[in-house]
Amino acid sequence: MRTAYYISDGTAITSEVFGHALLSLFPTEFNHITIPFVETSEHAERVNKKIAETFSESGERPLVFYTIVNSQVREIVSNSVGINYNFLDQFVAPLEKIIGIPAKPEKHRTHSIHEKTYDIRIEAVNYALANDDGANTDNYHDADIILVGVSRSGKTPTSLYLALQYGIKAANYPFTEEDMGDMLKLPPKLRRFKQKLFGLTINPERLHQIRSERRANSKYASMRQCRMELREVDNLYRRESIPFLNSTRYSIEEISAKILAETGLQRKKY
Repeated sequence: MRTAYYISDGTAITSEVFGHALLSLFPTEFNHITIPFVETSEHAERVNKKIAETFSESGERPLVFYTIVNSQVREIVSNSVGINYNFLDQFVAPLEKIIGIPAKPEKHRTHSIHEKTYDIRIEAVNYALANDDGANTDNYHDADIILVGVSRSGKTPTSLYLALQYGIKAANYPFTEEDMGDMLKLPPKLRRFKQKLFGLTINPERLHQIRSERRANSKYASMRQCRMELREVDNLYRRESIPFLNSTRYSIEEISAKILAETGLQRKKY
């Protein structure tokens, strides 16, 4: 298995994002290693030694994706025995021509770009936690979106990801077994916020698997119960014209991106 390194004198998030996007195009497995905050020549030399050891053990040159501002550190990493890709080099020169000014790299500058949204995202996370799993429906007027669905369909992690990544206040409400007796219409506490609702559903086989890990051999986890709940909720979505998404084969990142595309919600900036 070939190894891919993601190296930076910052958090290495940028090199990870670019590298993962590229490698996802290839139907094979990679061993991923991220090394952030390589800020000194000594650290860069140690990184190169680790890359060389990987090459020696595997017989394949590692892929090295890096974004390093410090020129001395960058020069050392660029001479590793790996196959090296400096993402910034590909874009800086063309952008200098378009923008009309030379780039002035500065370590950790990307943090300041997101600084203005930090408080917004933390507030959104606190909102998601306080309004998780139908715990507090009194604050739904403050919600940007309310995720609904059966238990274990992905509502909570999606709510938190929307908050942390995009600053979106996402509440979530579970349709429980008690709700199944009256699924011809929305519960009163949701009806007045119908325009904010977005449904999640999931394949019954996957729901059965997830619930069995939580409560094995219970009615809650039975295939019959899973099928019944999903059928009732999916019918409700269609009857009430609530947009919804099947979360079975998507990551939380993909679910969130699809929700944004469907609803038109935007990342909160100010």
